[in-house]
Amino acid sequence: MKEQDKIYSSRSQRTGKFLKTGAKLGANYLKHYSKKLVSGESDEAALQEKNASDIYDALSNLKGSALKVAQMLSMDQGILPQAYSQKFAQAQYSAPPLSYPLVVKTFQQYFGKGPNEIFDEFSRQSVAAASIGQVHRAKKGDLDLAVKVQYPGVAQSISSDLKMVKPVVGAMFNISQQEMAHYLSEVEGRLMEETDYHLELERATKIANACQHLEGLKFPKYYPEYSSERILSMDWMPGLHLDQFLKNNPSQELRNQLGQLIWDFYDFQIHQLREVHADPHPGNFLFNEDGSIGVIDFGCVKELPADFHDHYFQIMQPGIGAEKERFTALLFELNFLLPSDSPEEVSHFANIYAEILSLLGQPFYSASFDFADKTYFEKVYALSEIYQNDKMVRKAKAARGPKDAIYLNRTYFGIYNILHVLGAKVNTHSAVDELFTKI
Repeated sequence: MKEQDKIYSSRSQRTGKFLKTGAKLGANYLKHYSKKLVSGESDEAALQEKNASDIYDALSNLKGSALKVAQMLSMDQGILPQAYSQKFAQAQYSAPPLSYPLVVKTFQQYFGKGPNEIFDEFSRQSVAAASIGQVHRAKKGDLDLAVKVQYPGVAQSISSDLKMVKPVVGAMFNISQQEMAHYLSEVEGRLMEETDYHLELERATKIANACQHLEGLKFPKYYPEYSSERILSMDWMPGLHLDQFLKNNPSQELRNQLGQLIWDFYDFQIHQLREVHADPHPGNFLFNEDGSIGVIDFGCVKELPADFHDHYFQIMQPGIGAEKERFTALLFELNFLLPSDSPEEVSHFANIYAEILSLLGQPFYSASFDFADKTYFEKVYALSEIYQNDKMVRKAKAARGPKDAIYLNRTYFGIYNILHVLGAKVNTHSAVDELFTKI
């Protein structure tokens, strides 16, 4: 993969890249419709693939929060056309890397010397590259290390990047830009935390220590002496990313075992720790034939306030939608219903949420759930499309739900997707059943 020898860091440079990409998309549409006019042929799939490729190329050059948004959207297969979700998924661990001289420059800035002066060995080429940083393999004495190096200027560009993508995201979710401010502040806060590698080291160590009882989960040891605010050194972890692992055609027993481990890991974090590794995409896990999983990125961790946690799972209880008065009160409490809603809107939106939550909550309502079931995910995507096209929803243009739900929802989307791709059948009921009796 071609390396980048520069990165766009100023607001004007990054805005210019966005505008240039917009012009490319315009040319793609012009070419598409000209061909349709002349020959009568229309290849919508080819148009989407070309647009997705041009957008991804631009975002992967910009890196940082612009590419992170693409990565987040790729996790929910129901939001984007397939061409986009497949292309954007590359941001999980196979984005174009920065060249070695830029890596050396970062080391010089934070350590006053290059990587070869710190480590006995340091790979010039990265072994993985994502939205915020890239990973190099290194050795120091007996230590086999993964060294994550953050792209220059990422933290400084987050605020301006979000302002640039704000109109696009608002159009996708039919929310006014004014209404979005509340939610973008949450996203900006988490993204800023992701750029602080001191904080990641602290959180990773805390969660790893708390999860020692979950046999089969493997966490790297981190090395503060070889780390800084923008460079993070940890043990090199064995294993394969999910797509590579599945090429070995693992048994159903192994799929179920690995899926159960992921489910139990998140169940414990959400309901016991009340803070969660909120970036569950395949690039952050390494799967092994012995049934173990390496967890390798704790940049995005979401703390769950107690009142939000309890209200969130109260509306997930089976049959709660039939308890009209209680269900409606909870929806108001969580800002899914708003004081400005008319009685007609309250009734309409409450019915929508009851249907959505009943479907999304199905994995919690039985002793086990088969995430390989394609029909379940087809129902989820179909209902999502109906909701997005609902006339009353589109007319409202209001942001609904608590900002704390953004990353918890994202976490569940990611878990469901990984378990679906893995094709795992998981015991899901016991812990949540106990939870429902408490709240």
